[in-house]
Amino acid sequence: MPISMYQASVPALIRMLNSLAAILEKAAAHAEARKIDPAVLVNARLFPDMFPLSRQVQIATDIAKAGPSRLAGIVAPSFEDTETTFPELIERCRRTVKYLETLKPEQIDGTEERSVSWPSRGGTRTMTGLPYLLNFILPNVYFHTTTTYNILRHNGLELGKQDYLGPT
Repeated sequence: MPISMYQASVPALIRMLNSLAAILEKAAAHAEARKIDPAVLVNARLFPDMFPLSRQVQIATDIAKAGPSRLAGIVAPSFEDTETTFPELIERCRRTVKYLETLKPEQIDGTEERSVSWPSRGGTRTMTGLPYLLNFILPNVYFHTTTTYNILRHNGLELGKQDYLGPT
């Protein structure tokens, strides 16, 4: 049986965001145990021209909710980008997962050839559904989640591959 657009998107995104929330919970506990101001970690960057951890989480969740919504032809909920603490970032991940759980396979399956357009810094971008999922949505969510992981790992949080992959 071939894999569906829904199965290739929503469950994978939910799993990644649940892992991201767990990593953020671990980071909050780490900061408390080590008496590190959590704001230092929330605002940490890997390099000066990169976004801080908070923005990495915001982008990952924005793409995770907007991508499948565009495939389904519906508008995703909009979240303000005001999170400045680990609890707020964790809640953002959870709200995104709750939203993704409302999407149904029949809304997304069969969208491989649907034209999808979205605003970007360089103007409006357009792709068909399958390349949009495989070459934009998934890589972007994984990139920003991995960058969050790397910022925290670089700052001393003990994380391993299983933290990133989540429960199997």
